Amino acid sequence: MKTFEKKYIGKGKATKFEQFEIIRCTIPMAQVNLVKYMKGDKEYITFEIAKLKEPDQFENTHTLYVNVAHEVEVTASANEPEAPKMETPKQTKKRKPAAKN
Repeated sequence: MKTFEKKYIGKGKATKFEQFEIIRCTIPMAQVNLVKYMKGDKEYITFEIAKLKEPDQFENTHTLYVNVAHEVEVTASANEPEAPKMETPKQTKKRKPAAKN
């Protein structure tokens, strides 16, 4: 099973104009070199930009990260949800039919 880990690679600030918003981001080249990949004969980097809940100390409003996939071994019981434990129903005594008069 694959799990994903976020590796943070940079920060950015949003600048609002009349009709649109631009997010200017900065990524250190050392980070780019760690997360770049080859597809065919070209190098690429794929990342996500997420808005921070509140600006950081440098007034950055966004963060940049890459999702890195990791293979994790899964035990057989982890694939199957645990069956709920059901209580055994209580035995009730059956009533005898009423005698007809």
